[in-house]
Amino acid sequence: MTNNDIFKKLRVALMLRDDQIVEILELVDFRISKSELGAFFRDEKHPNYMECGDQVLRNFLNGLVIHLRGTKENPKNPNDVLAKHKAQIPKKESTKERTEFKAAAKDAEKGRADQKPAKSVSTAKKPFKNNNSKATPKVQIVEKVKFNNGKNKKTK
Repeated sequence: MTNNDIFKKLRVALMLRDDQIVEILELVDFRISKSELGAFFRDEKHPNYMECGDQVLRNFLNGLVIHLRGTKENPKNPNDVLAKHKAQIPKKESTKERTEFKAAAKDAEKGRADQKPAKSVSTAKKPFKNNNSKATPKVQIVEKVKFNNGKNKKTK
């Protein structure tokens, strides 16, 4: 596992954006631009991919400790910091929130679990009928061949 993989997994697990990572690195006086940071998260085959060095990862981890725990003079609760990160993530407008599915019974008899509802003639399921009226007979393409694995058996 490379430093890039570790960096990517930490970014996803802690729900960090690039600007937050830059701020975390500035806590330990390490300056890096967003474009340099983006090069670490690219695919290895991409032409602008850059390998993350030990120094960058070490400074990020040290800055992360300060970011989550705070300093001795000003301690923080890591759960509060992570909750704040989660609250900053914008919700997607295109997806609807999933609501709990509750089956609504239309009448009292259908809602009873101990009895199966009586099916009417119009709502009863019909068996599947194959629409292929021209049933072609199955044609055997290959003859039955006896294989002897290239060995000639000779009888004495």
